[in-house]
Amino acid sequence: MKKQSALTIAGAGLCVMALTLSACGGSGGSDSSAKGTSGGSSDAMISVFNPEPANPLIPSMTNEVGGGNPIDVMFSKLVRFDDKGKPANEIAKQIKANEDNTQYTVTINDGWKFSDGTPVTAQSFTKAWSWASSIANKQLGSSFFANIKGYDDLQKDGTPSDAQLSGLKVIDDKTFTVDLTSPSSTFPIQVGYTAFAPLPESFYKDTKAFGEKPVTVGPYKFKSWEHNKSIKLVKDPSYKGGVKVKNGGVEFRAYTDATAAYRDVQAGNLDVLDTLPASARKTFQTDNTIQAINDPGSVIQMFTIPTYMKHFGQDQEGKLRRQAISMSIDRPTIIKKVLSGTAKEVHDFTAPVIPGYSTSIKGSDVLKYNPSKAKELWAEANKISPWGEGDTFKIAYNADGAHKEIYDAVTNSIKNALGIQSSGNPLPTFSEFRSNVQNRKFTDSAFRSGWQPDYPSPESYLSSNFASSAANGNGSNDGDYKNPEFDDLMNKAASAKGIDEANKIYQQSEELLFRDLPAVPLYYQNSNGVAAKNIKGFSFNWKGVPAYYNISK
Repeated sequence: MKKQSALTIAGAGLCVMALTLSACGGSGGSDSSAKGTSGGSSDAMISVFNPEPANPLIPSMTNEVGGGNPIDVMFSKLVRFDDKGKPANEIAKQIKANEDNTQYTVTINDGWKFSDGTPVTAQSFTKAWSWASSIANKQLGSSFFANIKGYDDLQKDGTPSDAQLSGLKVIDDKTFTVDLTSPSSTFPIQVGYTAFAPLPESFYKDTKAFGEKPVTVGPYKFKSWEHNKSIKLVKDPSYKGGVKVKNGGVEFRAYTDATAAYRDVQAGNLDVLDTLPASARKTFQTDNTIQAINDPGSVIQMFTIPTYMKHFGQDQEGKLRRQAISMSIDRPTIIKKVLSGTAKEVHDFTAPVIPGYSTSIKGSDVLKYNPSKAKELWAEANKISPWGEGDTFKIAYNADGAHKEIYDAVTNSIKNALGIQSSGNPLPTFSEFRSNVQNRKFTDSAFRSGWQPDYPSPESYLSSNFASSAANGNGSNDGDYKNPEFDDLMNKAASAKGIDEANKIYQQSEELLFRDLPAVPLYYQNSNGVAAKNIKGFSFNWKGVPAYYNISK
């Protein structure tokens, strides 16, 4: 896979600024940028590594890769992104803004149907977005709809589960309008995110049953889900979009040990693995039993220190301790010795392949290893409230994701620099780990976090993880960080008239994040993984996810 340049993705953003995605290309054509792609297609099913989903397979309830990867290829949205992050209309025929970007008129293409044969209509979107917005339904993706008029009303206690957003109006079966509370130039790319997928009428009859066996509308349709073992999808012959599927289906296999998965790839029993075990990081690129990729990617790895954790609130003590923790981590050594060059040194809260990325944001010096300064800051915090002799700074992570060596190194670095007790806090599976995060059970521990962007914009990283509207279970702000000044900057950036203006505002907002450190950036994760020797078309897309539809045997 070729490196994604910032210019490529910025160009996509400029197309969005034209206010109608119909100019960015229709739903025809195919995504065929993968290396080694064969000219035809195959009916063979491919098998890929994937964590057990933490939640039911409902688009607005999924904010983690376990469920996100299969959902993303089962549900087409108004817009899709090609392998380089360039947007193009999918179900949408046109997304047109008014003069100040406060109202969008969406027209959808004819002929789209769900896997149960029912038609995709304008109401398939308006009802789904409204359902996701109602506080009664407790959806993790709720905050993505916060800028649509009526959202605040649907967040009030006692709101019915079927209440509708006042900012959504159906004009006819193929047309609806979206009224926003503030201008947004990024709305036409936001709708390419999973939470904005349409839902069939059958969803509302039994949402629990749907989450176990979804009715879909995408390149693949659901076949089966055997919990903690596999999710099987098959190619949907009625799919009308622009993705050319080159296999018969995808089997997402759950493993509790990445080492076992790697051995299965070597033996030809698993086709694709995108989570390298620690034992393979140094050797996978020279292993002649498999195919290997190690390219720059868009994923940032961090750990979140929740605001409800003792000594780490949003006060002066908390800020001092967060900065001290960050400056006590020897990132370059961890990247070199533990990650064996499969990651890049971190400089901001986005990623190098995203427009607006910067290596010189004010305050980013907290990412530099400086044990003497870290001790000084820790001592200042102790003057406010002493750190007890029995206290331990812990970082929780899922043991099935090859994170042990990483967090052993991180916590050892903290321990050695600050002279305090620090250790990893492993949970057996990703599903259990995410359940604890979502239910706010890590009251005395930081926890592993990271971000795979939902659309190619700094907004996806910053607003999703740190906006107040995404806190309290309404999104991915799992540490419940709330800063009105940061929220104001997010709104200003979304209302900007151009990419450059918006990116400057996003960088301003990152200055606040470096001061408050709601999460501590560790490194940029490369898009890396391995495939069996008999696999063709193995590549990663702009999100750092294998381009499943390009893979064949």
